[in-house]
Amino acid sequence: MSVRIRAAVAWEAGAKLSIEEFDLDDPRDDEILVRVEATGVCHTDESSRLGLLPVVYPIILGHEGSGTVEAAGKDVTRVKAGDKVLFTPDYCGTCEQCVLGYTPYCEQAIPVTFTGTRPDGSPRAHAAGGRPVRASFFGQSSFATHSLVTERNIVPVPRDAPLHYLAGFTCGVQTGAGVMLNAIGVAPHQTVAVFGTGAVGLAAVMAAHASGAREIVAVDRVRHRLDLALELGATQAVDTTGQELADVTAQVVRAAGKGGADAILDTTGNPQVILAAVNSAAKHGTISVITSSGKDVTIPPGALLVTGRTLRGTMGGHINPTVFIPRLLDLHAQGRFPVDRLVKNYPFAEVNTAIADSLSGATIKPVLTF
Repeated sequence: MSVRIRAAVAWEAGAKLSIEEFDLDDPRDDEILVRVEATGVCHTDESSRLGLLPVVYPIILGHEGSGTVEAAGKDVTRVKAGDKVLFTPDYCGTCEQCVLGYTPYCEQAIPVTFTGTRPDGSPRAHAAGGRPVRASFFGQSSFATHSLVTERNIVPVPRDAPLHYLAGFTCGVQTGAGVMLNAIGVAPHQTVAVFGTGAVGLAAVMAAHASGAREIVAVDRVRHRLDLALELGATQAVDTTGQELADVTAQVVRAAGKGGADAILDTTGNPQVILAAVNSAAKHGTISVITSSGKDVTIPPGALLVTGRTLRGTMGGHINPTVFIPRLLDLHAQGRFPVDRLVKNYPFAEVNTAIADSLSGATIKPVLTF
């Protein structure tokens, strides 16, 4: 048996997403069928569409879904039909990293995230004529009216939860917030700098503000993003337009005080910006990178050695999403993490426009609604 769905498929690398009808399998014993109500749009979707990540085509993209449970396999115990859920990136659940709770570092991350099939290699969806279509991108493929997920990659939420913007919590937002609250663990007396104030960077700003950071310096070249950062908790903004990076570094150090920032997040992946971020750190400061341009970063050892600085990579916020997302939802309920300020909704039919607006910076966090 199967369920007829509409989904945005990438037939080949570089092609625009095409919304078409497919047959999605009924849930297996450990699977959950969810009617999707909203799903966030992330740069990773576009990188996958372009073939810059190890996806296999044809594939249905989307990895920040949310919706209402329609059916659950007999082994599912956490949710039932009618429950509301957010989707998180899937993981194997059995490797050492998963057992330790570091699910973003799952040792099976590449096959689980990008191949788009079940662990046994079977597809979840088919096109006309029975052609297999990969419908397990990040364990969800949520650019679709329905998704199959598992208990590993869902977070139950109240039935009145505003999914039209909460869908944006579960990838970039959890990454930015996780850097501040988990990977670095910003304390109230510390100072923070965030290079790049898109969805990830603004989530970091909000998390740093919620943690009570003394100074929060937002760094970007897009004025409306800097203005929003100031509204969301940043204490100072550095506009990089037309500036040399050495001058940007000097401004960040001056704004942060005490010789630089204690906690720094780079969201750009740009090697020169990463170097500027390192040079903006205080003694014993920590600099986290969360993405890569694919180009090498050259950092003199002395920039770390004589200052005691730490440069680290952080995947997916360094969190277990099923534990961390409820923490963010609680902060949101308290009014301390207003993620709705980042979101603009688009109808599902405008998925390609939403992706383009995200890439151009016109929209900080597009969320598709069904």
